[in-house]
Amino acid sequence: MIGFDMLCTTLIVLLFGLTVCFAGYRFFMALLPFWGFFFGFALGAQSLQALFGIGILSSVTSWVVGFIVGALFAALSYLFYMGAVVITAGSLGYGLGIGLMGLFGLNWGLLTWLVGIGVALIVIAATIFLNLQKYLIITTTSLGGAALIVGTLVLGVPGLSLAQVFTDPVRLILAASPWWTFGFLVLAAVGIFVQIVSSRQMALDFEERYAGRF
Repeated sequence: MIGFDMLCTTLIVLLFGLTVCFAGYRFFMALLPFWGFFFGFALGAQSLQALFGIGILSSVTSWVVGFIVGALFAALSYLFYMGAVVITAGSLGYGLGIGLMGLFGLNWGLLTWLVGIGVALIVIAATIFLNLQKYLIITTTSLGGAALIVGTLVLGVPGLSLAQVFTDPVRLILAASPWWTFGFLVLAAVGIFVQIVSSRQMALDFEERYAGRF
């Protein structure tokens, strides 16, 4: 039987996931430091494993590198407009890259990491040159919120890894069931639609705040 404290925690996580999925653009300024930290933490730890064979969070080195990269990404995403754009675009591209490798049944390794980095660079370049910042934020938050919701329902709060949510939601949900994958995609699509419609007349705070700043 699920305890009352776990029930409350699960409801809070689900509420947070719903907020990110359907209103991530509106609240993105507040989300930026957390988004940057968790993506940086996961990327740092996973890079050590891919390049040097150090298991994710299995050693002090992995924790330290993950924390340092996470703190750096959090600071850059909050203080600099381009930092926010690059890190947000990178998190989406990296997640899509390694998610695609998961769809083909390939396990984590150097090739998967390289594909993730490559797709991240492509998404970053496309976002900057095509001026897609708004739609990048909407897509990324909708996918992240949907992954958090479905991941919580599938694994529960104790089994949920925020690192997986930010970097490999497709593999996380595919491991459960194709039906959960379908639910994740539908939820993300609805989130994207709702955010596009609701943000038509809204100027994002950080766009005004970072105007004229690199």
